[in-house]
Amino acid sequence: QVQLVESGGGLVQAGASIRLSCVASGRAFDTYVMGWFRQAPGKEREFVAAMPASPPITNFGDSVKGRATFSRDNARKTVYLQIYRLTPEDTAVYYCAAGRPLLSTQSLTEAGYEYWGQGTQVTVSS
Repeated sequence: QVQLVESGGGLVQAGASIRLSCVASGRAFDTYVMGWFRQAPGKEREFVAAMPASPPITNFGDSVKGRATFSRDNARKTVYLQIYRLTPEDTAVYYCAAGRPLLSTQSLTEAGYEYWGQGTQVTVSS
């Protein structure tokens, strides 16, 4: 069993950056693919980024590609998502997820994850 707790959300101005954290509890954190998804009001949940345990190569969704970084600290059981040059379109609830998908492509979809955090709200004002 893995529990995930996100933090770092808030109200920010357009053009700023934000750093979200996700702390995991439970065993074998370093064996899980870690992902970030987001859901804007009235929209479906959207893939943001994913990083396998090894090698730590990150996949990014098109909406943040080129302006986001994703890192993980296995010793602290924590992952971080930083998004730069925020726009109002980045306003959403951001969710952290953990899973062990059989195929790497599954890490790009919700189906690849077993455990989810409660989410943290990010609101970008124009």
